[in-house]
Amino acid sequence: MNITRRRGAIALSITIGVLVVVGLIVVNIAWIILNERRIVLLVLGIILSGLLVAGVVLNTVFLVREVRRNERQDSFLNAVTHELKTPIASIRLYLETLQRRDVPEIQRQQFYNIMLADSDRLLATVEQVLKAGELGSRRPQDRTLIELAPLVADCIAITLRRHHLPAEAIQLEPVSGNVRLHVHAVASDLRTAVLNLLDNAVKYSPESVDVRCTLQIAHYTNVVLTITDHGVGIPADQIKRIFNRFYRVPGRNAVRIKGTGLGLFLVRAIARQHGGNVHAESPGPNLGATFTLTLPLADPAAY
Repeated sequence: MNITRRRGAIALSITIGVLVVVGLIVVNIAWIILNERRIVLLVLGIILSGLLVAGVVLNTVFLVREVRRNERQDSFLNAVTHELKTPIASIRLYLETLQRRDVPEIQRQQFYNIMLADSDRLLATVEQVLKAGELGSRRPQDRTLIELAPLVADCIAITLRRHHLPAEAIQLEPVSGNVRLHVHAVASDLRTAVLNLLDNAVKYSPESVDVRCTLQIAHYTNVVLTITDHGVGIPADQIKRIFNRFYRVPGRNAVRIKGTGLGLFLVRAIARQHGGNVHAESPGPNLGATFTLTLPLADPAAY
């Protein structure tokens, strides 16, 4: 119902804008005809009419953008509500089971592990929302020297546990030449970026998870983390938009696969704050995707 109303509001705004512009053009033509021999009035009328047309067009564009922004924010609120309620409901269910029944020790430990994973998921959602609010306003933090391979390996272990996956589902390829790759970064931010990329790869591989991660040096000055999945892929016309705040690719997967629409936005913001960037590639729908995170390589003299 809300989507239908917003589409109606967008259509109405565009229709009114077009009608006003057409009316102004007609008035301007009439003004030109009536004042074709009065140069000053003719020029003044053309200028004022042009300004009015430009103002109406800009107002219509801004209005449509605002309606679409509100739609994305509502989708974000719905997604966050789901991401918070689901693990809470799961934890509550297992706690009630433990409270009411005499559960064998092996099953009890399984329940504990599931509840820990759900609490990790809950904490990750909260941290994601808080981080999105922090990045644009906080003061610069001190950066430390971080070796990337252990950090990525730790993020992989967290993702495997969070999604209850076997170890072979996400693999980190050995760094060629056993080179130790370091960057200067805020550790918590960098961990957030890598976790979001891994979580994205897992969520959009609904059939079977097969994710491969590689680390390498590019152009002697950058370190590149590449994460490749074999999931649902990304339509070509959506690749540049997936890093926008609250944006999720429309279609059946956006409905079936839950998320807040903040993950990739955070990755790009963190990468740029560290002097790097991130970009995505995909052969097309159902052909998987590759995300490449690029960061400046730390000076070897620093370690």
